[in-house]
Amino acid sequence: MVKHFSLVVILSLVLVFFSGFWSGKSEKEIKEDNTKERVERIKTSNDTLELLYKYAPEARSMVLRSYGYAIFSNLGVNLTLLSAEGGKGMAHNNKTGVNTYMNMGSGGLGFGLGIKDFRAVFLFENKRVYDNFVNHGWEANAQVDVTAKYKDNGVSINAAETVAFGIRLYKLTQNGLALQATVQGTKYWKDKELNKY
Repeated sequence: MVKHFSLVVILSLVLVFFSGFWSGKSEKEIKEDNTKERVERIKTSNDTLELLYKYAPEARSMVLRSYGYAIFSNLGVNLTLLSAEGGKGMAHNNKTGVNTYMNMGSGGLGFGLGIKDFRAVFLFENKRVYDNFVNHGWEANAQVDVTAKYKDNGVSINAAETVAFGIRLYKLTQNGLALQATVQGTKYWKDKELNKY
């Protein structure tokens, strides 16, 4: 009986340890790390907006008129038959000023070549589409794009395109030429930790 109880306790501790429940950091350290991450995401968001306004000046009024926007920074590596991406970002409600921190991930099969580092700016037409994106996440099911260099510095921009009812997307790329026609399972969801503290 004692052996059985000891085994259950040991297995429970192993499960807790490997589940990520115990990170080894105090609550204060976690809060500090989360604060730093939020500051970094706000800075990236502001930098991305400035880059967008520089190369697509009409976007400024569109951002200001929108109910809200979301910005994601993403580094994707596209191989010949496999494409996988991950990123992080935040959504900003223009009416309340509240930020919601979010993550992004995708993987798909298709034809792609090269490395693509990009920032995506989503504009939301109204409260319903914004709240649905933030609270329930969103999945982009198909993507076909051609990206070419913009001027000499390699910055390229795709004009805003409607990706779903009430949602428009600007995508800025930094790594030169990329040609892909892939089916992406790109998902966006809330970052529970960053929104908790």
